[in-house]
Amino acid sequence: MKTSSHIHAHESLPDSLKASVGVSVSRCYQCGKCSAGCPLADDMDYTPSHILRLLQLDLDGQDKTVLGSFSIWACLACETCLARCPQEVDIPRMMDFLRSESTRRNMVNSRARDFLKFHKTFLDSIRYTGRLYEIGLIAGYKARTLHLFQDILLAPRLYFLGKLKLFPHFIKNRKSLSRMYKKALEMKGVEAAK
Repeated sequence: MKTSSHIHAHESLPDSLKASVGVSVSRCYQCGKCSAGCPLADDMDYTPSHILRLLQLDLDGQDKTVLGSFSIWACLACETCLARCPQEVDIPRMMDFLRSESTRRNMVNSRARDFLKFHKTFLDSIRYTGRLYEIGLIAGYKARTLHLFQDILLAPRLYFLGKLKLFPHFIKNRKSLSRMYKKALEMKGVEAAK
């Protein structure tokens, strides 16, 4: 299976989607069941069926609309849409591909930038400890986003409830985890070079 780094300039976004993750937007006949069942459709700028329609039309400028939308970042990948779809269009997989492509092309919606910062902070926590270290996650996220005082009053309460530990718990074999991360980054570098 190809990754988004294999996309060529002449290949359309729907063709890249099909080639990379096997999702064919042409299967959708716009019944709207995905959008009707989506728990976050009201928070999206374009509903899932609208995103599919934009990809189906494949008009000039549509890539920017789709990849710059907030909708692709709001998707929870809960698979409600997939469960309801009579054509079994894998919208969560499509959204994952679109997020990756949006990041690669530097077209991330400004409302979604904090999502990326949280994602990077979460992965850093796992990378260095092998488990989620909540205080490290909070501190890293606040440092990256500069939302220093957002939810500040929750931390003491969570600490006293035993939900936040002062020190991280490290897994036993962090070296194998480091090798796994290193290999993934090397593979990403190889793919990006192609």
